[in-house]
Amino acid sequence: MKQAIHPQYFDTQVICVCGNRFTVGSTKEVIHVELCNKCHPFYTGEQRFIDSASRIEKFEKRKKVAEIHKATVVEKIEKQKSRDNAPKTLREMLLDIK
Repeated sequence: MKQAIHPQYFDTQVICVCGNRFTVGSTKEVIHVELCNKCHPFYTGEQRFIDSASRIEKFEKRKKVAEIHKATVVEKIEKQKSRDNAPKTLREMLLDIK
């Protein structure tokens, strides 16, 4: 093996947000994680949302915007239908024929 090309290997302390700590081997001295086997819903059986990037709030905001947009589209369609059902002038009827 060549000398001095391999990274330094540590007994690394992994620290979770919940306070759990355990040791693994790695090239980093300390690793901070958001989830571990003690707090992850899959392992604990809890039903909860893990929202580290506020994805749920972003989704709900987009959903509200989509509902507003849908309402305006429906309103435009209703206006167009009312215009189409309104009595036409002779000129408009002749243009529609062509």
